[in-house]
Amino acid sequence: MANETSESFDRAMDGTSWNEFCDTLKAAGAVVLGENTPTDPLDRAEGFRYLSRLTRAALESFLEYSDPLAPALNRPVHETAKIGADNPDNYYMRAAISGKHVYRLYGKRGTVNYLGFGAQSPGVASSGDSAQAGYIEAKDMEIAPDGSFELWLSVEPRPGNWLPLAEDSESLIVRQTFLDRDTETPADLKIERVDGTGRPDPLTPEKLDAGLNSASGLVLGCATLFAGWASGFEEHANELPRFDDSVSMGAGGDPNIAYYHSYWELAPDEALVIEAMPPECDMWNFQLDNWWMESLDYRFHRVHTNKHIASYEPDGAVRIVVAHEDPGLPNWIETTGHARGTMCFRWIRAKEHPQPQTRVVEFKDLAALASGTR
Repeated sequence: MANETSESFDRAMDGTSWNEFCDTLKAAGAVVLGENTPTDPLDRAEGFRYLSRLTRAALESFLEYSDPLAPALNRPVHETAKIGADNPDNYYMRAAISGKHVYRLYGKRGTVNYLGFGAQSPGVASSGDSAQAGYIEAKDMEIAPDGSFELWLSVEPRPGNWLPLAEDSESLIVRQTFLDRDTETPADLKIERVDGTGRPDPLTPEKLDAGLNSASGLVLGCATLFAGWASGFEEHANELPRFDDSVSMGAGGDPNIAYYHSYWELAPDEALVIEAMPPECDMWNFQLDNWWMESLDYRFHRVHTNKHIASYEPDGAVRIVVAHEDPGLPNWIETTGHARGTMCFRWIRAKEHPQPQTRVVEFKDLAALASGTR
């Protein structure tokens, strides 16, 4: 019948969609106030700011850049929107796609050290059960001498550079990983749907209902997922065990990365010393995060180090020092006023995956490290 409307149409028109969006955001606040979350003023304030950042990123992804018929790359994670131990060396991008269509991604490679593309089903950084239909990295692609390339995204195989999709693929995740942001240039990328106009259709009540539902679901799901991770990491405080690859992949991880996630906590007079012998690899890095698994503010503080910027021991080993104050040693990582949080060590396309060694020492005893004593 001509006058019949869908349930989602009615929900948007009578305000139900918006009210439920607001109710779900309110429910996410309970995660910050959870039984196992930190209660000090800094961590509590950052927890609620974290929800505001997730909301901003979710609305961008599911309302502004949500049309798989007219996809566009955007940056859902960046300097002031952080999710799941976001890598300070990364330039993240995302585009809405669908396994029902064929896409062409094209552009210039740039000089960034690592460039990877993954096709994900729903659940990235929310439910934790996303599936990756395909993954390809620039080193495995055909790229012209001038740096230009194209990459086809489809369920059916295509000649040349091809990223497999599944029927339920909903997002393209792009990771650009810098060794040195000051000297490397990121890839210049664009994406288009084959046979599409490139122009999105006007917003409809149905699209609004779906977008608000997905956005609020991401805020609540993401906050819940990574709060659970952080709480679990406390079982191996100040250590860096290898993280379960299947769990990281379910949250949208990179199959070329070995992750070492954990929890750290230091008294005012303590420091954490991390030592490792880096293997042959494209990249490695270490970063310090807050309890909510947001990277600390790398714009203004030294909260991470990597293969390029780290200082090495004469035998090629690396020693990283996490401390509240500058100990006058190489590879100092600042805590930026935090007493606790999470941390992550990565090997990217490594030939081996050596276990980083950790120990907590008194700050006054760090002077011995300056004399070469391990």
